Formats: sequence, C-alpha cells, structure tokens
Amino acid sequence: MSIHSLCLPLWPSDEEKELRAAVAGIVGRFGHEYYRSQAAAGEPMTELWEQLGRGGYLGVSIPEEYGGSGAGLTELAIVLEELSAGGCPELALVLSQGIAGSVLARHGTEQQKRRYLPGIASGAEKFVFALTEPDAGSNSHNVATWAKRDGDDWIVRGTKYYISGIDHCDHFLLVARTGTDEHTGRGRLTLFIVDDPAVPGLNRQLIPTALGAPERQFTLFFDDVRLPAEAVVGEVDNGLSALFDGLNPERVLSAVICLGVGRYAIDKAVRYVKERNVWGVPVGTYQGVQHPLTEAAIELAGAASMIWRAAAEFDTGLPAGETANMAKFLASRAGYKALDVAIQMHGGNGMAHEYGLADLWGIVRLQQVAPVSTQMVLNHIAQHGLGLPRSY
Repeated sequence: MSIHSLCLPLWPSDEEKELRAAVAGIVGRFGHEYYRSQAAAGEPMTELWEQLGRGGYLGVSIPEEYGGSGAGLTELAIVLEELSAGGCPELALVLSQGIAGSVLARHGTEQQKRRYLPGIASGAEKFVFALTEPDAGSNSHNVATWAKRDGDDWIVRGTKYYISGIDHCDHFLLVARTGTDEHTGRGRLTLFIVDDPAVPGLNRQLIPTALGAPERQFTLFFDDVRLPAEAVVGEVDNGLSALFDGLNPERVLSAVICLGVGRYAIDKAVRYVKERNVWGVPVGTYQGVQHPLTEAAIELAGAASMIWRAAAEFDTGLPAGETANMAKFLASRAGYKALDVAIQMHGGNGMAHEYGLADLWGIVRLQQVAPVSTQMVLNHIAQHGLGLPRSY
C-alpha cells in the first residue's frame, strides 16, 4: 500500500475518489511553485481558487438549496487534503468554507443563509474570522472587544490580533463580548457578521511574521464600529454555541493541512532517495534513511484515521470536540515530522526553493500553535476525556 492509500478513509465512496482525482488534477496544473510565489507576494492563490469555484469544489459542504453540493466536512477535508498534498495548502478554505460556511449553515437566519452561503459555495465571496485578542488567546471567555447596543444597532470597540487574510476578504465573522456572567465573571459572547472589512472605524496593522503563506496576519482596531441588528448570528450572549460549530471544523481542517503537506513531503523524499546515488547505490538503500521515512508515514496514517473519524462525527451531528482535538494533536505532530524528515533526507537541498520543502515549515509548525495550542488540546482531553480535574 502507498502512503496515499493508507491516509484514505477505510471505505472511500466512488464519489470521494472522483473528488480527490478532480482536485488533484486542478492543483497539479499549478504546483507548489505557484503557492510559493503567491506567499512571497502576500497575495491569495486567486487563479487556483477561481478554478476550484468554477468546478463546484468550494461548495461541497454547503447545503444544496444555497448553491452547494450538500455533502459535508468529510468532502471539504478531501478538497483541502488534495490541495495540501499538491503543495498548495489553502488557509482561506479553512476560514471561509470551514468556519463561516459551517456556522452560517447551522445558525444563520434564512436571510443570512441566502445572502452569504451562495457566495461562499462559489468562492465569489470570502469570509475570515476575528476571535483572538492580545490578552485572550486560548481563553475565549476573556474576550475584551465589546459590542454595546445603540438603539437597534451595535457599537464595537476593541482589538483583535493575528487575523488572517483580512486584506483579501469580503466579510468576516467577529466574536465580541456583549455581557458578563455575574457569577463567573466570564464574558457573554455574541457572533457578528461584519459586511465590509473597510467599515468606518475599523483600522488594521500588518504583523510581520515568518509564516510564509499567501494569507498575511493583522491586528484590527475597532473604534466605535457600527453594526446593524441583523449582523448578529445566532443568539445574543450565547455565541459560543454557534462558534463551536465553526471551531471544530477548523480543528479538523487544520489537521488536514498537516496530513496533506505530510503526504507531499514524504512523496518528494521517497522519490529523491530513490534517485540520489552516494557510494554507488541510492541513499534509500540504507536503513538510516528508510526508518525515519517509514516512521513518519506510519504516524501520518494514524493521524488520518482520527481525522476521518472526527469529520464523520461532525457530519452526523455527534459531539466532535474531543475527536477534532485529537485529530489536530496527532496530525500537527505527524505532518511536522514528515516535513522535517523529508528536509533531512534531502540534505542541503532540503533548504533550496527548487525542492519545495522548507518554505512549508511555517504553515505546518503553525498548526501546533493555532487554532488551538497543543497544550490546550491536552488540557481539554485530560478534563473532558479522562475526567481529570481542570488544570488551568
């Protein structure tokens, strides 16, 4: 069996096989060099995105009545895996289809669904997501950005931090505090749609990073930004219930990026060590080369199993928080290891742009920090999975 087949769901349907082949064919016409050039310019992969949209592949998880295919997170994960395995991991798909598409499909009003979901499905309109703050990273209850009523409107004031792709989106989801629980002191949160990223009172500042992805990172400053009443998604003061229907897909898709990049890296390394001759034989002859690659492939296949379980649970309406976190934990480590081993097997060539490996380090390493850190994943599973006392 190949590493590709070991990373598949146990019984892929014919439709899933066709979806994989179609997306792999599209990304294969662009290749990793396209990703690298767009990342260097800080520009989105527009041409690739538009081709995916025209083929209907951006809307696989959106309900049919709103322009999608009516499938689920499993199919969206397949699309992202093949993009990543083709050297083009697409963070925008996590934010727009994975988070916004999932939240709006489950919690949006009928008017919101009809307004936004067709654009998400076609790729004509992109969403990003604004949750993290300088003093509220993993602790979402500590969000300090306030939204206060002003007649029928809401006025927003505060700061968001490390917001991806705000410079190339059409709308974004905003998490803001609209009250405080008098017993716990935790924030009561509400989810809003900000229709225009250039709305009066909103300013942004670029955060220089070593990430090396097409999506750049920004700090957002809200200075009395006015939002209409219809901008609220779900219930006022109960935004967390809607939010987690976006955060669990985000964790699964974060894992999928690592799975796809891991596949990409191992495939490149295996080809290289078969061709690279030292002392008269291919370096792939030696166990010192074979064993690290094999270990990385085994760990990647194990992570894939948890990814498909988590996606299936989400699609069938089962609680997916624990498996989504496990999938992210396993895949973020397995993908990182696969990439690191592949770089090592290339020797000095592993650092050359020509071989297309080292420039993916940032986006794979990021997945151990965001959208939730490895340590917070362990805290969650220890508390909710093992029943241990809360440790934080």
